[in-house]
Amino acid sequence: MPENEPWEYCLHIPNDLRAVTVSRRTLRLILTMHGLIGLVDTAELLATELVSNAVRHTKGPAALRVRWSAGVLRIGAVDADPEPPELPKTLDQVTELEDGRGLALVRACADLWGWQPLTGHGNRGKYVWCDLAL
Repeated sequence: MPENEPWEYCLHIPNDLRAVTVSRRTLRLILTMHGLIGLVDTAELLATELVSNAVRHTKGPAALRVRWSAGVLRIGAVDADPEPPELPKTLDQVTELEDGRGLALVRACADLWGWQPLTGHGNRGKYVWCDLAL
């Protein structure tokens, strides 16, 4: 049974493709420990796409953020590039592509997604997130 109290985790990761696997496995453990096993498969897919984009398309460190509140799981990736992500295409438009499917998958599988610039306190970069409702 999922907990009713909100919680949040943040995993800081280096700009290294191995961080995608570390993030995915960490997310699985977090969700399992909080009784949200039913969200694991979709959440892993979404986190993989978000973290992969953060690591592949930026030069600085990144972070995976996972938050549970009011029956909604928010998964997000912080990266060092302040430029907005490219708007996702539909899955029909990207099925034949080898690259460029990440945000299309996020758009198709998440209940809601978005991004926001990170400014203030000397920060630059962005936060790309998606929500999954229980």
